[in-house]
Amino acid sequence: MVLHPAKLTLGLILFSSVSALAQSPAPYGLPIGLENAKKAATAALAEARKNNWTMAVAVVDPSGTLIYYEKMDNTQNGSAKVAINKARSAALFKRPTKAFADRLTSGNTGLPVLAIEGAVPLEGGIPLFIDGHLVGAIGLSGDTSDHDGQCAQAGVDALKQP
Repeated sequence: MVLHPAKLTLGLILFSSVSALAQSPAPYGLPIGLENAKKAATAALAEARKNNWTMAVAVVDPSGTLIYYEKMDNTQNGSAKVAINKARSAALFKRPTKAFADRLTSGNTGLPVLAIEGAVPLEGGIPLFIDGHLVGAIGLSGDTSDHDGQCAQAGVDALKQP
């Protein structure tokens, strides 16, 4: 079997991209419970309200299964699915979706990141850790990516408080 040079090059690019974005060593924990999911989402939406932004928020478990979802009134409808996709991406790849966005804007062609199924290259999805274990992720959408990320971080921070 002879590989076409273009296919070989694309394969090498995809392989190197996946290894560069390999999962962090953080172990998986038990899936986030509803109480903690609501706590993170409530804090994230409080940050949005404080800044007069409308958002959708999603919290998923480590496998990307939706645990909690809420959409503020007047949030654009497209943000409904984007919030869920950001949360799933952060959970499945054990990293903030901003890592994918940064990779696209760092001078990379973007092809490898865009070719990774489930990777969302927009800020606003962040993994959730409790006692050093990945328990899920939070995703927000509705305003600019950096505002989505700011609100997601508020949700992460809420779980660090007793």
